[in-house]
Amino acid sequence: MALFLDQYADILALRHALDNKQISVKELTQALLGDIKQNVNLNAFVDVQPELSLAQAEVAEQSLARGQAGALTGIPLGHKDIFVTEGWRTTAGSRMLANYHSPFDATVVHALLKAQTVSLGKLSCDEFAMGSGNEHAATGPVRNPWDHEVVPGGSSGGSAAAVAAGLILGATGTDTGGSVRQPAALSGICGIKPTYGVASRFGMIAYASSLDQAGVMARSAADLALLLDAISGFDPRDATSIETCRGVANAPGRILSDYARFNDTKNTQPLAGLRIGVPTEYFGDGLNNNVAQAVEQALVVLESLGAKRVSISLPNTALSIPAYYVIAPAEASSNLARYDAVRYGHRTENYTDLADMSARSRTEGFGEEVRKRIMIGTYVLSHGYYDAYYLQAQRVRRLIAQDFQRAFADQCDVIMGPVTPTVAPAIGSLSTDPTAEWLGDIYTLSVNLAGLPGLSIPCGFAPGHRSQPLPVGLQMIGNYFDEGRLLAVAHQFQLVTDWHQRRPGAPT
Repeated sequence: MALFLDQYADILALRHALDNKQISVKELTQALLGDIKQNVNLNAFVDVQPELSLAQAEVAEQSLARGQAGALTGIPLGHKDIFVTEGWRTTAGSRMLANYHSPFDATVVHALLKAQTVSLGKLSCDEFAMGSGNEHAATGPVRNPWDHEVVPGGSSGGSAAAVAAGLILGATGTDTGGSVRQPAALSGICGIKPTYGVASRFGMIAYASSLDQAGVMARSAADLALLLDAISGFDPRDATSIETCRGVANAPGRILSDYARFNDTKNTQPLAGLRIGVPTEYFGDGLNNNVAQAVEQALVVLESLGAKRVSISLPNTALSIPAYYVIAPAEASSNLARYDAVRYGHRTENYTDLADMSARSRTEGFGEEVRKRIMIGTYVLSHGYYDAYYLQAQRVRRLIAQDFQRAFADQCDVIMGPVTPTVAPAIGSLSTDPTAEWLGDIYTLSVNLAGLPGLSIPCGFAPGHRSQPLPVGLQMIGNYFDEGRLLAVAHQFQLVTDWHQRRPGAPT
């Protein structure tokens, strides 16, 4: 079934149609609300409020009529259900917050509303952003538009599925250990996680505070640049927000400025002089051969554009999984302690005293994956184990960050490799092993532990469930505050390839 957005390649194409009055924002919004209703089987949207979306469309329409439209005026988006939103429910994918309505918008949501985008609703996510397949939401698993029997990736799987399916042109997400890049890769779209502190965390329900970072997902690198620029900037309400970076103010406009600076449109080899570091650790055991082949072909294309490939080593890559799954659960156990049924969250109907109320409420409100991570986090922070586990994991985290800095200091400008070891697995296929899902994060976790920017763009297909071709993502990792360069390199790749233009249901 054809979708309304099938006729628009990206945000720029839709911007042209809106500016030339080929379609009104209201007509666009109504058409997309209809498409969302027709595609409820994807389970991507968890809360749609047509009257709120149409009200935002009216504001955007008025700006267009006055000739005051910006680059994102009237562009349809969705927000991951981890950002609080005024009007729409915010549940974090959990029974614990099943009926929560926020009285204010998260900074990221407010920034995009200020840019006059139109929100079409809230998008499913793994419960409290804990997962790699979007199978752990209280509302059930999200289905990948390329094959409804496989996961879209997580935890921002609802965002990825909605963009990939053509229900919206962009979406917000969060990335704690790869949760923007991984679903982008498995769903065949683009996604970027900026440097930690570039986008505000205010109003983003916390999982692991030293790792969580807001990001965006869209069809192309050029679209990512527009969206990321809109949500970036210093926020005094967020203690982790960065006011300056390398002596340059972290404010709206920086991303697009850097993106334009690194985009050479006149040179036949626009990436001449760019050194691409390829870690040997990213191409060892566990990487599917077909995924490796797709990434290799992408690297060959980048070399044809003038880039030079350099073999590098990130020796502590394998330690990123144990380090992450000590630090993240430890922070989660602290952050989620507030949901005690006294002031926040679900409260059980039957209890005997205060302690029993809290215990029963948390057992009923939290899903299995969240309970598991809380228990791990509580254990590693307990007396006698704090030094052995948590402090040791923090030391490993520093070693991982130092690996990247040595590579960027004198070997390469960007680092590239796969996003995930395989294509999207079938829904439920990893449920028998409690840690199997964690192994798919091997190439993404270290980026969060180091606080670096990273993005994923489509670079091919590989046989997956039922031998059906499924998307493969190419990961690009930059030095701190190098989002503009990453997006420019990705854009140059997309000027000579069409992987990002492939759509579910069409020949691959």
